[in-house]
Amino acid sequence: MSEEALRLQIQNLKKHNARLKRIAHDARTKLNAALDGTGLFLWQLDIPSGKLVIFNRRWGAMLGFQPKETDANFESWKESLHPDDAAEVLRAFNDHIAGRAPYYEALHRMIAKNGSITWVLDRGRVSEWNAHGEPVKVIGTHIDMTKEKQYEEQLALLALHDPLTLLNNRHALQNDFCEMKAQGPLCVVFIDLDNFKNVNDTLGHRSGDEVLIQLSQRLTDLSPAEVIIGRLGGDEFVLLLPFALSEPQVRQLAHACLDAVLTPFDLANGQAHIGASVGVSQVRVKDDFDTALARADEAMYRIKKNGKRGVAFEPAFPDPF
Repeated sequence: MSEEALRLQIQNLKKHNARLKRIAHDARTKLNAALDGTGLFLWQLDIPSGKLVIFNRRWGAMLGFQPKETDANFESWKESLHPDDAAEVLRAFNDHIAGRAPYYEALHRMIAKNGSITWVLDRGRVSEWNAHGEPVKVIGTHIDMTKEKQYEEQLALLALHDPLTLLNNRHALQNDFCEMKAQGPLCVVFIDLDNFKNVNDTLGHRSGDEVLIQLSQRLTDLSPAEVIIGRLGGDEFVLLLPFALSEPQVRQLAHACLDAVLTPFDLANGQAHIGASVGVSQVRVKDDFDTALARADEAMYRIKKNGKRGVAFEPAFPDPF
């Protein structure tokens, strides 16, 4: 081959090599764009050395590290695992490496450099073995699941809590009732607000909502930790008290709830004055939540008929207050 022909061939190879590099760079750019849009991070682990290769380099950023600030290796990954999840994650990983599971998968938390928590769905599979059949490389993905977990937690919160006051809703109260009844004496306090409609009519529904929020906080502040507080909806509240009706805490709490309602509410556009009719019932052996609540409601209604703003007990007994 002549020198000129060899020179031309080298030039053609250089052009072809440059073209392949452009194609590879373009492919990596498109892949990174696609991965960045989905929160997906590709990784590969070399088992003998412990070295991690992070293909799109966002794994470190997810944990709050700058590029090349920390070594990408198996130990640094282990150190970033949330301590409550680490044992289960490593068990799942080692089960796959040992051949006890067809793949590695774990939904867990990781701790960033600044202390923030990231939820990830981690998946991987052995991709290469040595001549002795021992795994030497694992390739997998991280998917950032933080937003999904936050949404899941919000749904769980709404499923058991009133969205305005964040107190327990009816469904949660029913569950709490069954658990508390099995543990010992129990009383149900039913609170129905008096003249609450007037707040909405004169100050507006936003002010009415603020009154409910403030009252919820007052009830929470005055109640012992073992008392469950809930809102049935509208202007109706319920407390579950783990005491017998004859115990002084029941009467004291019932009247404290009434005082909390009677204390004026300071609002941005004025002051709200409302009252409450309160009924208290002792839970009986065969009672379910609705039955016990109905008797508390009957006791409350006696107050409504007799001028409102008071507390009635079922079964009735002289009130020393």
